[in-house]
Order: sequence, then C-alpha cells, then structure tokens
Amino acid sequence: MSHASPCQELQDQVNRLLQLHQQEPLLRAQLDTTAIQNSLRKALSPTFEIVFAGAFSAGKSMLINALLERELLYSAEGHATGTECQIAYAEPAEERVVLTFMSEIEIREQANALCQRLGLSIAININQPEVVDVLQQKCQQVIQEEGGESKSDRAKQASALHLLLDGFVANREHIHTTQNNTFSMERFHFSNLQEAANYARRGANSAVLKRVEYYCHHDLLRDGNILVDTPGIDAPVKKDAELTYHKIEDPDTSAVVCVLKPASAGDMTTEETELLEKTRSNPGIRDRVFYVFNRVDETWYNTQLRQRLERLIQDQFRESQRVYKTSGLLGFYGSQIRQAGRDDRFGLDTLFAESVKGVGGQEETPQFVNEFNRYCISGKLPGDRFRIDVRGYESPNENYVRILSEQGNPLIEQLIKDSGIEAFRVAVTRYLMEEKRPLLLANLADDLQPLCISLKKTYLDQWQALESQPQDINAIKEQKLRQLNRELKQLGDDFRQDIEREVNEAVATNGNASFEGSFMKLKARMVSRLDELLNTLSISEIHKRAQASHKRHSVVPLLSILGEAFYYLADGLEAVLVDASREVVATFFHTLIDRVRQQDYYRDLYRLLGNDGGIEQRLLRLQHQATEALVNEARTECDRYVRERPEFYTEGTVSLWQLRQTLQQACRGYDYQNMIEAEPAIRQLLKLDFEQKVKETVMRTFRQTINQTLNVHLLQNAAEQADVILQQYDQARTYLAQVLDKEAEEKIRTNQREQAEVDQKIAIYNQAISGVNACLETLQLDRKKLPAISEADLAIVPTVSEDSNLELAVQNQPESVEEAAIEGVFVEGLATEGLATEG
Repeated sequence: MSHASPCQELQDQVNRLLQLHQQEPLLRAQLDTTAIQNSLRKALSPTFEIVFAGAFSAGKSMLINALLERELLYSAEGHATGTECQIAYAEPAEERVVLTFMSEIEIREQANALCQRLGLSIAININQPEVVDVLQQKCQQVIQEEGGESKSDRAKQASALHLLLDGFVANREHIHTTQNNTFSMERFHFSNLQEAANYARRGANSAVLKRVEYYCHHDLLRDGNILVDTPGIDAPVKKDAELTYHKIEDPDTSAVVCVLKPASAGDMTTEETELLEKTRSNPGIRDRVFYVFNRVDETWYNTQLRQRLERLIQDQFRESQRVYKTSGLLGFYGSQIRQAGRDDRFGLDTLFAESVKGVGGQEETPQFVNEFNRYCISGKLPGDRFRIDVRGYESPNENYVRILSEQGNPLIEQLIKDSGIEAFRVAVTRYLMEEKRPLLLANLADDLQPLCISLKKTYLDQWQALESQPQDINAIKEQKLRQLNRELKQLGDDFRQDIEREVNEAVATNGNASFEGSFMKLKARMVSRLDELLNTLSISEIHKRAQASHKRHSVVPLLSILGEAFYYLADGLEAVLVDASREVVATFFHTLIDRVRQQDYYRDLYRLLGNDGGIEQRLLRLQHQATEALVNEARTECDRYVRERPEFYTEGTVSLWQLRQTLQQACRGYDYQNMIEAEPAIRQLLKLDFEQKVKETVMRTFRQTINQTLNVHLLQNAAEQADVILQQYDQARTYLAQVLDKEAEEKIRTNQREQAEVDQKIAIYNQAISGVNACLETLQLDRKKLPAISEADLAIVPTVSEDSNLELAVQNQPESVEEAAIEGVFVEGLATEGLATEG
C-alpha cells in the first residue's frame, strides 16, 4: 500500500468495521467477511505476485523475457522440468540470483517419467555412468529419428531427458540425495546477475534446478511486483503440474497470466480448461487475469488456425478485458537485435552465438532466424513499405543478415509491433504502475459496501427504536399498560401452541423420548405379567373356585375351569395395565409441566401476574382427569379379555386343535386328578388365546387409546387456559402498577445506556468510514465511497409504533368473534383507568 497519509491507517479502519460487525449477532450470521479480509490483505500486501501459467512450450518463459527485455529464463521447447522461477525487484547494485537444486530422488522420478513417455524400458540408476551413457544414446537416437529436437513432442521429451541427465552429472556436487540445496550466486563465483542467469538458463543446469529466484532491476518490478514462472500444467511428473495448480489456488497469488496454445494447437487442451477453472475459482485473484494466446505467428500462415482462434476468443473470452495475441519469440529477439548491426551480423555472432555453433564448422540456424525469414514472406508486412526478397540460393542466416542490412530498424520495429509483445508490455506496465493499487482499493470498497450498508441500517434502526421510546416514567408506565392486553393474548397463544406442539410430538410423531419410554415399559410389563400368570396358574385353585360356585356338585366341567382361568388372567392383566397407564400419564405430565416451566411465556406470566395464570394447577387437574379416563379404558380393555377370540373355535386353527386335545385329556374321568394331569395342556390353550389379546392391546389398540385420551383432554383445555390468561387483565394491571415505577426507572436508564452505546458505535463507524473514503479519494475512487451516517439520517421521524397501531385498532370494527372478545376485555380494562367507558 502506498505510504500516502490518507491510506496509512487503512488496516485499522477496516478492522474497526469488522469489529463492529462482530458485535452484531444478526449481522454475524447473515454476512461472511472472508472476501473483505482477502481484499484487505491484497490491498496492504507489500508484494504482488503475477503467476505465469500454461502448458509446456506455451512460451511462458519467453514471454517473461520479452516483458523485461532481458534473457533471464530458459525457454527451449519441451524443457520438462519442475522449475519455479521468481523475479523480484532489486536496485542495480543489488542484483543477484539464488539457486535451489532438485534432490536426487526428484531427478530420478523425473527421469523415470520421461523414460515411460519415451517407451524406454531401462532400469534407471542415474549414479551409474554406464546407465546414463546408454540413456543419452537412446535420447540422441530418438531425436535423430524424429528429425530434430523440436520436430515432435517425442523429440522434445528425449531432449528434456538428455538435458536432465547432463545436468545431474554436471552438478552432482550441488545435489543432495533427499534435500533441496540452496546457494547464492557467490557460491559459483558469479560477479553479476547476467552471469548467474546464463548459468541457470543453460538447458542442463536448468533441468536440475527446482527454484530460481532472480532479483532484478526493472521498473515493472517496482512496488513489490513479482513475476512467477511455473512448470507446465501438463508436466510428465504429476507433482510438478500440481505445483502450478497450488500456486494458482494460493490466496497470496494476486494475478495470473494464462499463456495458452490454441494459436498453434487449434483448440484448448483439457489441462488449459482446468487451469482457467482453477484460476476463476480463486477469490484472491478475481478479475486480475491476463489471457495471452502466444505463438500467434502460426496463424499468419494458416487461415484455418486463425479462424479457429478468432472463434474461440469470441465464444469463450468475449467478456474478458485482458486478451492478448503475442509471439514471444519474435517480440523478445526483435527487441534484442535493436542494438545489433552489421558488425555482429545482427546478433548471430553475439546473441545467437551458442546456437549458431555447429559440428564441423558449419553454422546452424537459430530458431528466431527461421521464424524471421518466414515472417518476411508471410504477407503480414505492409507491401507499400517493405519489399523483401528471401532467396532460395542463400542460407537462412545469409538471408537474415541481408534483409536486415537492407531494411534496417523499420523492419525490426514492424516485427515487434506485429508480435503483440509491445502492446502486452504496455498493458501489463499500465496495470501494475497505474491501475493495480486503485483496483485493489476498489475491490476492497466493493466488498465493504454490503457490510457498511448493513451496519448503517442496523444503527439507524436501533437509534430510531430508542428515540421512539418514552422518555419519562409516566409515559413508560402508560406504554406498558397499553401493551398489557396484547401481551396477555400473546402469552395465552404461546401456551396453547406449545401444548399443541408437545401433543403432536408425543402423539403424532412419537418424538417424546420419555413418553415413548414409559409406553415401552407398559408393553414389557404386560407381556411379562402374562408369562408370570400363565407360569403360576394353579388348576387346583381354579378347580376350587369353580366347585365353590356349585357346592352340591362334586364334578367340575373343563369349560368351568377355563372360564375361571379366563377371569383370573383378565383380572391379573387389568391390574398391570391400570398401574402402567397411571405411570404413562404421570410421566407425560411430569415432563410436560417441567418443560412448560422452562418456557419464556411461563416466566413472562410471572412478570405480569405474579403467578403462572393457573397453568400448572390446570395441568395437574388434567393429569387427574386423563388418568381416570385412561384407567377406565384399561379396565374396559381387559374386561374384554374374558371373552374368547373368534379364532378360538375356528376350524383348522391351532387353538381349536389344542382345545380338543385338552378336552380329551381332562374328561377321561370325573375326579379332580384328571384336571391336574391336564394342567400343561390347559396352560397352552390359555396362552394361545391371551398372547394374541395382549399383543393386540400393546401393539395396536391401547397406544391409540392413550393418544386420543391425551389429545382430547389437552387441546381443548389449552384453548380454555389461553382464554383464562387473557381474562386476567385486571389482575395483571393491578400487579403491574405496583412494580412499574421501578421498572420504568430501570427502562429509562437502560435506554440511555443503549443509546450511548449506539452513539459510540456510530462515532467509531463514521471515523472508520471517513478514513477509508479519504484513502479512496486520493486514488480518485470517489464513486466507490462508503456510506457514512449523517445528522440528517439520525433526524428521521420515527414511524408509528406497533403500540399506537394497537391502540387505534381497538377503535375499529373487529373482524371476528375472537377479536371482539379480545377488544371487549381490553376496553373493559381501559375503563378502570378512565380511558374508556363500559359498553
């Protein structure tokens, strides 16, 4: 951030706004401030990282060289390393380079990946010279088969592997087995940045460097600008590609230059599409993206490529403001040969000396020279200014020298212009030097707008609410009394709705855990008691009962035995069901009463009435009534057990078969002993019948009975209790009159304290807003200024309060019987104070 005084305290000012936001619970839940914090960090950061990302051979390094007009980065095609290069600013006397080497493990992984892509099935041990020699021979063989190291992707990969192995051998002393060694350029006895850059730029050295940090004197790098060159997104080693994606997603990355290949490839690759998606998904980058379609010179010679590129830009980049078409190769070397001349054959003897050297004294042709000659006959040059003859009987280098000797600087300037590099450099320079800081502040202001609007609205609402409050004790008392009728109505409704929710939860959705637990206990007790009764059933006792009913007879029929047993089991189960029903109801009401005591309406009733308005007493009466009703239902349910089920005599059923077996066994004689011997069979027969009856009760009928009993008793009484609460207006008015003086005094003090707090918040808010706006003004961003709270805002006339609305509503015709009843109670209450007349 600029050190201009209006912006010096920007961080403190924004932090104050964020602190104010944190003090408002509703705003905290509604508004996420992450974007503000990210924008603030970007605006204040001393560095601004511009990441160049794209596929291998897209021309990222050449583009950076062209921007800086210095040959710093290695830019050979197909150079498949994971090197990350950073270029930061330094004063002329402080230029330097810091080199970080790959570890031996990383080099081995790189070599393995390249061998797999080349289809070389060789056991790789880069510490064995003979293995390295064999691999390098294989690489040379691939390059020759492909017709040169830049003729195909396979040749490029072979060249990359060759350079990687050369670099490992040449720099073995600097490479650690598992760690990344870092050295300053003094370690290599370099006296200046260019010497160190030349070392790092050599293919073999560059291939084994993990990271290179350049500190370079260039105006483009001032104000903390850092250019970052990353590995290709289609790197053969997956973690190298991931390095680029991590850099793109890093919140510290400020801008991205996407260097794309459709100009030469025709279409976007999958990796390039993913690159664009990840770039757009980083909120820290926002719209700070430059799209550069490099190698545009390929479209000069291919109409189809040109049309496809134009269509792609029109379809997918139409709304992007920063789209450029460049030829990094022509633009960079065009700028370099400006200073050359006939004496050094326009750079062949100096700038391109390394690549011109050939085997056997025969010169090689640098890539730029070939592309230059191609450009001269491409039809791109204006025919009225340049008439150029590329002669087939001259070598490419001879043509190059002759053409430049004839055309001179006008041709070089036209080449640079057509390359698009100058336009790209001007745009990047203008952005970094003139637009960057204002745009970062504009982004921050845009992100702050919703927060400031919400804070302003919150404070004005709070101020208006407090200003509309009565300012003296009598007025507060009168306001409280006006609200009383409505409060009682609301509390009664809250109670009724709470009971309805509780009944619905327990009855309809089975959501009351304690209630469910008590019912499960009822089922278990019924099943357990039936088993117990059957196991302890004494035919001897049953026989005595049956005989006692007809004393003049000594013989007892089996059906009398069964009849007495039915009564015995039904009575035993009734006792359990009655007791368990009482427990179910008691559990339900205990939980309900405890829950009601915790509700706000219960506490508010004590505040208004000094008691609970009869809620607990009514619930206890309801508990007694529900218990009696359910006990009667339980007795009725078990009384029905005395009658056999229809299936008991149905032909073909187990129970009928068992009945016959029991009859045959018990009726073989006429004495008591026959019945005793048939006791197991009798038990089994009773079990078959009663098990189904108990199952029917606990699984189907009795739960519905309980539910309906609670439903009927509670819902009707809840509505009645709500009316009872509303009718206690006079009692509430009398009670409140005794405590309102103290409450009114406390209310006034509370209002004054709260208003002072709002005043303080507004002052802090306005002070912060004033500081941020002053900073925006210095950068001519007046249209982005944030909203302050003025005296005029605080002078807004309060709207009619809800209390006034209620008071007016009493005078209107009621729309329903219920409203009429409410208003009747209200007016009657007012009459006691001389505020209304009866009738």
